[in-house]
Amino acid sequence: MDRSAATKVEWREWGPAAFAEAERTGRPVLLSLTAPWCSWCREMDETTYADPRIAANVNDGFVPVSVDVDRRPRVRERYNMGGFPSTVFLTPAGTIITGATYLGPDGFRDILDTVRRTWDARGLDAGRVPRPLADATPPGGTVTDDVERRMVDQLGAAFDDEYGGWGSDAKFPLPETVEFALVRARDQALRTLEAIRTHLLDTYDGGFYRYATRRDWGDPHREKLTDENAALVRAFARAYRYTGDEAYRDPAERTVEYLTTTLWTGDAFAGSQAGDDAYYRLGPADREAADPPRVDDTVYAGRNALAVEALLVLSAYVDGDRSRRYAERALDTIRDALVDDGVVVHCRTRDERAGTKNHQDADARERDHERQTGGDAEAERARERDGDEGNPERGLLVDQARVLAALMTAAQVTGADTATARAVADHALATLQADHGAFRDGPAAGPGLLDRPLFPLDANAAMADALFELGVLTGADRYRRAAREAVGAFADAADRMGVEVAGYAATAARLSRPRVVRVGTPAGSDLHRAALRVVDHESVVVPGADVPDGEARLFEDGDLAGTATSPAGLADLATGDG
Repeated sequence: MDRSAATKVEWREWGPAAFAEAERTGRPVLLSLTAPWCSWCREMDETTYADPRIAANVNDGFVPVSVDVDRRPRVRERYNMGGFPSTVFLTPAGTIITGATYLGPDGFRDILDTVRRTWDARGLDAGRVPRPLADATPPGGTVTDDVERRMVDQLGAAFDDEYGGWGSDAKFPLPETVEFALVRARDQALRTLEAIRTHLLDTYDGGFYRYATRRDWGDPHREKLTDENAALVRAFARAYRYTGDEAYRDPAERTVEYLTTTLWTGDAFAGSQAGDDAYYRLGPADREAADPPRVDDTVYAGRNALAVEALLVLSAYVDGDRSRRYAERALDTIRDALVDDGVVVHCRTRDERAGTKNHQDADARERDHERQTGGDAEAERARERDGDEGNPERGLLVDQARVLAALMTAAQVTGADTATARAVADHALATLQADHGAFRDGPAAGPGLLDRPLFPLDANAAMADALFELGVLTGADRYRRAAREAVGAFADAADRMGVEVAGYAATAARLSRPRVVRVGTPAGSDLHRAALRVVDHESVVVPGADVPDGEARLFEDGDLAGTATSPAGLADLATGDG
């Protein structure tokens, strides 16, 4: 949708041209961060930005820039004010003067006046660089069992005994935290999943709402994002694996139905479905007569990869042919349309996916030119893309990590080869890993604050986790070393981490005490399927491994812990009864 046509503000695209205009005219930048699923973003467009006097003030005194945060995650991470919409005022150098989230007309007029006075009085000195960008070096240390132990303590301190979940304010599902707790604090995990199922699951249209604004899980924000739904499918599936309780299997399978119908584009999963509180408050009969909220059918690499992983995990536990078929179809689309010589393309529209071959051919010609001339063609392409909102970003850490994780899950569940996984991992190692071991969120290039490196903890943990699995499956020690370096880069901050990054602690635990099952039968055999179901979900399963035919061998911290030749024997071995 053209925001300039929908509002009265003359929005520019994110890119060097907008910042050059601000510098040339001596005006601050008004950066508006929105998302296609965000109801408050639409509300602000329809009220604040549609006000003729406000729009005239903005157009005359500022350079207004509109950014879709789903398409530009690096901008989101540097300028997010705590939610969307984010309204951020910048100097022409991209530093932050001030910002807020949603602003009604009166609040917006006040902040405009404040920013004008501040800018007139201080100019470029009015801007600041956020601390994570001003001092981006992560606090490195040694990876020990203390990381896991401290996170378990955090779970206990933050758990809400009355309502479930962690924290005493708004409640987020935190599926990775649930998965960490399933191994170490199962009652907390199951009570949280019960609250999520009761309060956030749309029992009519399917799918989970994004989060609840109240401690008792009431008043949910009703957006439905593909990756968040996929992560919950995986968490509920794993709860079913540990308990055998259909109460956890059912929400997972119902959400798969939502993903493979409402959010299915024909070759992959759409990005999101918008939140519309009025629609979701309707009863079933009234919903049938109403138009459902809009689906953004952009296919995002990372979101699809997480959906692939979740559906494969579920299929491993329940013999879900439907889940596996859709996962393999989406994974084919990722490989064909969103991975180019190891570089993951952040997203593509339907038309862009249809023309992927032309994109890949053009990129191949540019790489040939780079090799011949020795020029930095990749950096130049990145700079050019930063000026084109329709041209997707490439090689972002979160995408490389999630796609690698999906490929690793496919290798463990279906026996898929690891050639694409190696290419994805190698590109990340070559372009994103810094000397201290942590991974940057993407190329350190672009306007505003994009040229400053950012080392996100959650994406580093995801990359390290996937690299660890790749190292186990391929036997290449360099991947495991890179994983340990990435986790170690943040280890000194372990005592200050909250429960929302429990995934980091889970990865640290896997590295400290690796548990691997090597199965001497191919993927799909009874012994392989048993391995997927009886070992804890943090173990790595290697089908078709170089062990005697018909055997499964459990290794703990590199040492052989036991051998089994039947599913029952493997179950005894995994539980310590063998």
